[in-house]
Amino acid sequence: MILADKIIELRKRSGMSQEELAEKLGVSRQSVSKWEGAQSTPDINRILQLSEIFSVSTDTLLKDDADLPAGAVPAAEPSVETEPPLRKVSMEEANSFLAANEKRSVRTPIGVALCILSVVPTIVIESLDSTDKFSDMLGAPLLFIMVAIGVALFIISGQKMKLYDYLSREGIDTEYGVSGMAGDKKTKYTPKHTIFIVIGVMLLILSFLPTMILDVAAPDSDFADALSGALFFGFVALGVGFLTHTGIIMGGYRKLLEEEDFTRKRKKHRGRPNPAMTVYWCCITAVYLLWSFITRAWEVSWIIWVLGAILCPVIAIVFKNKDE
Repeated sequence: MILADKIIELRKRSGMSQEELAEKLGVSRQSVSKWEGAQSTPDINRILQLSEIFSVSTDTLLKDDADLPAGAVPAAEPSVETEPPLRKVSMEEANSFLAANEKRSVRTPIGVALCILSVVPTIVIESLDSTDKFSDMLGAPLLFIMVAIGVALFIISGQKMKLYDYLSREGIDTEYGVSGMAGDKKTKYTPKHTIFIVIGVMLLILSFLPTMILDVAAPDSDFADALSGALFFGFVALGVGFLTHTGIIMGGYRKLLEEEDFTRKRKKHRGRPNPAMTVYWCCITAVYLLWSFITRAWEVSWIIWVLGAILCPVIAIVFKNKDE
């Protein structure tokens, strides 16, 4: 009995469909169909996996003169191939992706931090200049310069990672050793990931502490108000930076392993980025800047970002359902 017939027989005996077997092996149903139709043969990594799944030796699978244990059900004809082939990912490509993702995990948090801290120069200058002259001359330009640099970092990171967009949208078939490498790196990084999340969350929680302390220590001081605002945004920038950095690193491992948000089932239903969300955040930014420059209440206007983040999931769900 050849390998193709053995795979069919063992799969049927286990009560699995081609799709279920493909899911366990991390390949497409089309691949399983080709194996069962003797159009191709699985690599050594898949042979080992088949051996474990069906509890038979590799010799039983590979040797034509080695029969399967008694009790096998009759073989069925392979089903029609309907799924597109999976994208092959070599070890070299996986390592190249992880290296690029590591650089992105530095650029993106810096860009985020610059956008958050962009209001700090205006806050400090206003506290030192009662006429608002230097605030208008230096504060606003510095704000837009910092935001521009931050956005430039986002664009650079996005362009560098565009080559690997398929990892978020398509099913992948990794070369032998890739899953083991990614899994090992993820396991080693997990403790650091947890620490970074804890630090990030704690910084966000403690961001209000400087304001509370300085309000009590110097209630009528403009400089104290400016310092508390600067420290608030500093804490937030650091906290978000830690969360963004570790989220990108861990996301890279999950993409290669097709875990959590990057499982094949989720990829299948994942569409292109919703343009409505881009418009939404542009509106939030415009409202924030308009309100801040008109009222000069930078210590209050930041609440717009909090409200925007709270409403963001609702907007996303509404437009997602509308598209569907």
